[in-house]
Amino acid sequence: MSGHSKWATTKHKKAVIDARRGKSFAKLIKNIEVAARTGGGDPSGNPTLYDAIQKAKKTSVPNDNIERARKRGAGEEAGGADWQTIMYEGYGPNGVALLVECLTDNRNRAAGEVRTAMTRNGGNLADPGSVAYLFSRKGLVTLDKNGLTEDDILTAVLEAGAEDVSDLGESFEIVSEPTDLVAVRSALQEAGIDYDSAEASFQPSVSVAVDADGARKVFKLIDALEDLDDVQNVYSNVDVSDEVLAELED
Repeated sequence: MSGHSKWATTKHKKAVIDARRGKSFAKLIKNIEVAARTGGGDPSGNPTLYDAIQKAKKTSVPNDNIERARKRGAGEEAGGADWQTIMYEGYGPNGVALLVECLTDNRNRAAGEVRTAMTRNGGNLADPGSVAYLFSRKGLVTLDKNGLTEDDILTAVLEAGAEDVSDLGESFEIVSEPTDLVAVRSALQEAGIDYDSAEASFQPSVSVAVDADGARKVFKLIDALEDLDDVQNVYSNVDVSDEVLAELED
């Protein structure tokens, strides 16, 4: 799975660059609003909201925007939209499985835009349930290395329920059950270790290896989906080896 980890590194770097451009500010703010509506506006009693705020701060979203989103979600301020989470399933080039997580106030628009992006980029939507079984819901914490070793991280989080620590080159990724996410994140905090984000994610149980041409097509489709305002996350089971990645970077 080293290839998959490398792809995760690339995706992580891309996410950081996109965020600096402000593209993902709106998506991060939506997460805060929904978390506050679902679990209340107090971050100390609402771990999902705490993590959503933490991620937004790490991505340099202005504090005013964060606070307004929290208030809208909690009903302390008017103007919150009725966001709904919808999951679309589909296949990309080379039979790569995709889960597309949307947060939208207009189901018809979201469905139409996702379908169009899929069709134009060699993908197609699939029936509900036909792809989801290839993924499992997991807790995911990412952090920069900052001179830490894998052993340092394992020592801090193993007893909190961490299942796996992956070395992504410049950062680490910790996988756990979703129910252990708060415990893992808290264990890092107690050990004085700073982290970038902690959130529920989908991890593939089976991966599809692709060559350079396949990887380019899959990345083009994922980029097109991630560019949509209604799309929050795209999960795929593409596995890109180090050799293929090197070819793409040439």
